[in-house]
This record gives sequence, C-alpha cells and structure tokens, in this order.
Amino acid sequence: MSKKDKYLVGLDIGSTKTCVLIAELADEQVKFLALGAAESKGLRKGTIVNLDATVSSIRRSVEEAEGVSGVPVETALIGVAGSHVRGLNSRAGVTLGNRARDIERDDVRHAIDAARNINLPDDREVLHVLPHEFIVDAHDGIRDAIGMVGQRLEANVHVVTSSVIATQNLVTAANRAGILISDTVLEPLASAESCLTQDERELGACLLDIGGGTTEVIAYGGGLVRHTGAIPVGGDHFTNDLAVGLRTPIPEAEKIKREQSCAFHDPLEEDRPIEIASVGDRPPRTVFTRMVNEIIGPRAQEVLSLVRDELQRSGYSALIPAGLVLSGGGAHLKGFPELAERMLELPVRLAAPRGLEGMPETLSQPEYATVVGLLLYGARARRQAPQRPATFVAKLKSMLAGA
Repeated sequence: MSKKDKYLVGLDIGSTKTCVLIAELADEQVKFLALGAAESKGLRKGTIVNLDATVSSIRRSVEEAEGVSGVPVETALIGVAGSHVRGLNSRAGVTLGNRARDIERDDVRHAIDAARNINLPDDREVLHVLPHEFIVDAHDGIRDAIGMVGQRLEANVHVVTSSVIATQNLVTAANRAGILISDTVLEPLASAESCLTQDERELGACLLDIGGGTTEVIAYGGGLVRHTGAIPVGGDHFTNDLAVGLRTPIPEAEKIKREQSCAFHDPLEEDRPIEIASVGDRPPRTVFTRMVNEIIGPRAQEVLSLVRDELQRSGYSALIPAGLVLSGGGAHLKGFPELAERMLELPVRLAAPRGLEGMPETLSQPEYATVVGLLLYGARARRQAPQRPATFVAKLKSMLAGA
C-alpha cells in the first residue's frame, strides 16, 4: 500500500456544520487521526445555496484536521443527502442461453445493470445500486448467485437517485477547496455503517438521520437496505419556530432549543422562567419553559408523523421490529426518543458511532455518525477492491455496504 493509500478522508457538508475526518488504514483496522469542524452557512436542505460560503467552511475544517494530523487532505469521500434524494425498487434480468450453465461474475453484473437501467429525467443520476436478492430460474431469495446453475438470472435492487446539479455542486465546492472526490455516498447509508448492529440490520430497523434541513430515512431488513427516503424537515425548523414564536434572534433560539426545550413534556415538571434576548436593542425578556415546549412539541410530532407516513407508504412500517435509531444533531432534542416510542410504538435509541480505532469519546455522538460511517464505508470498499475488477467495483460500490 502506497503512503497516499494509507489514509482515508471523509467529508460531511451539513446544513449546520462541515466535518472532515482523517483516518489511517492499518491491517484490518481504521485508525482515527484527526477531526476538523466548521460552521456551515452555504447549504439549505442538503443543497448548496452559497458556493463561496460552502468552500470557506470546507477549507476551515480541512485546515483544522491537517493541523492536528499532519496529513495533507487531497482526496475524500463525500456524503450526499437532501430532499432531492429518492429511492425505488427495480427488477430485471438476463437470459444466459438455451441451456443451463454456471453463473459467472459478469452474468451477475449484467443482471444488475439491467435492473438499474431505469428511465430517469436528464437532471437525475443513479447514486447507488443496492442489490436485494437474485432469482435463478424462478428460485428466489438467493444472496450470491455466482457458481449456481441456471438459464435465466434476475436481480431485485434498490436504486438511489439524486439531483445531478445538487451532487455536482457538492463536488465542485470540494474541488474549489482543493479536494478531489473519490466517491459519493448516501449519508444515511454511511450513518448506518457506523451505527446499526448486524442484528438490527437482519431483524429490521430504521435509521433516522435528523440534520439541520432534512430528516433522512433508511430502512433495513434481512441484512439489506429496503427503503430510503427524505423528509424536508430538520432541526433548523425547530430553531426557526422558536425564533418566531418567542421573538428572539436565531442564535438565541438555537441555544434555547438545546438547553431548555423538550419534545415530550411531562405535565408534572416545573414550569421554569428563563431570560431570553430580544430582537434589536430591546431589553431581555422572561418566558416560561411551558411556552418553549408548546412550540417544540407540535413540530416534533409533525416530523414523526411524516416519518410514519413515509414508512407506511414504503410498506415497511410493520417490518422494523428492531425499531428506530436516531442520528444527526437533531437526535439530541430532549424528549424526542420518548415521543418517538409513543407515536410509532417502536423501541428507539440514540446512535453511538463506532468502528474507528482510537476514536475519541466526542465522536461517539449522533451528529458524527455520517462522517465516521464515510470512513468505514471507504475502508470496506478499499479492502474489497483488489478482489474485484475495477469496473465491477465502480458499478457495484453500494453492494459492499450490504455484503
């Protein structure tokens, strides 16, 4: 392994913060080296609205990570998320000949290519192809068809698509900051890599990645990705509601949300007075926690109602007995897990990213699930790449996450 190939870099450009994480590949381990973070100001709902501000955030986070690790950041994996991301299931196949024969690797590739060959508008592109199962001569439920004998091979896959422009703008911002992008990865897929256990993937679980502008949804079952979606509501909407309802500046509203609010209010809890800043030069005012919770509670219920609707539309609402895992900065909202358990009638836990050797405790928080997962995803792809032809890896990169 060359010196350059020893290192992996994950780049997570969010609506509220930009993170750069550097790790070193050592044997089978992925060793933490450095984290750089900076405030984001150029994104809204996962889409860049100010390119220069986004480039500036990337540069600041890169400089911090490089300063700690001494490793120059040249290439990176980047996370893609937002309301422009959509997932759908597809099935197609190929005929292997007039007589049954052994199924080869190229046959599997051709079957998956056929399944991914869906009609897309010019402004959309395929981000991932996640195989579910293979069907050999009407025998379904096959995970690995290579070496089996048959005349026809079909593939069931989950195809994730994204906006060409939105994804390209992320890549352009990274390029302008001096970083080449080696791969684009769906953010909830990366988060699941660092947060979901194999038992949860097998039994059936759903990860909610609650970001600033959107809430990403990814559902697993039988060890594989079954559904992906996005809800255009995130933590920033809670903050904005507080700012309007309490007539206070956005930074003050964000502070109140983090320190004083509760999505699932206990009526027996004391109604405490809190002093808040007013807009402009007006003097501070006193409000009560009950007022704060009356703003936060309905918004939290709205998010969970949209999640419930999304899962019901997908047909997987009854197929996730392992429950919900909450990642992203919005997962810290007090009372949100309890409210989710009550509304969705499922077990709920907060994400705790893991998998990096020597990872500091600060990274074991829900908001770092994506950037940690990007490195784990990249490490898995890099370890398996020598075992497969390069073109095969490029087309089946997402298969690695469910392998």
